[in-house]
Amino acid sequence: MVDDVDSERMLLADFLQQQGCRVYLASNGQDAFKKVQLINPDLVLMDILMPICDGLTCCRIMQSSPETRQIPVIFLTGAGMPDQRVQGLLSGAVDYIVKPFRLEEVRLRLVIHLRRLGGREIEPGRINPKVRNLDNILFQASRNLLVANLSLTPELAELAIQVGTNTKRLNEAFKQCVGVTVFEFLREERMKEACRLLSNTGLTAQAIGLEIGYTSGANFSTAFRERYGMTPNQYRQSRRSVVAKDAV
Repeated sequence: MVDDVDSERMLLADFLQQQGCRVYLASNGQDAFKKVQLINPDLVLMDILMPICDGLTCCRIMQSSPETRQIPVIFLTGAGMPDQRVQGLLSGAVDYIVKPFRLEEVRLRLVIHLRRLGGREIEPGRINPKVRNLDNILFQASRNLLVANLSLTPELAELAIQVGTNTKRLNEAFKQCVGVTVFEFLREERMKEACRLLSNTGLTAQAIGLEIGYTSGANFSTAFRERYGMTPNQYRQSRRSVVAKDAV
């Protein structure tokens, strides 16, 4: 957790420790990079506007080092204009959360990005290690059904029947494993797949929206802009800029 404001840094640290995380603190980008090299954390939460070394610079330094480039960086910052978000993504960050934010949102983003570390699947209880086995089973079974066909939105009751439980118990299992409800999880999975398709295919935004379950391209674009602060086409352009820069 990297932030030059003591109160914000400690607030998040306390919250994350309550979720079962081991948290290390840094007050600027220079301090953060030194500790990242020593600790090799699973993920870095970082402010942008900091003295000595700002978050964008630190992220670029991490990206330039083979030892740290695979560590995901999520920006937590008050710099929320669309061009600032683009700059954050261009520097190598995997996500961007604008202050003021809800702690539940931070937890959700952590779950999404910690699910895969170095290309390997990790346990769904990564943030809360005290998940009961039944919750884990219900979550995994439901997750497999949901991600197998993102274009369909099942009724919650139907999904619960398919995995042998009821709607209340199923939502509770998701909250225990990943901290969100079934459909909050589904929305994030759709956004993640949208980012992949925008980065790796030439499909139009409308086609991608239909592919992942939105009724129209306009609805998809609205949801994507609310999630990432930019349109799907702006996101695609930002990723192409990154690829072009890496090629040079």
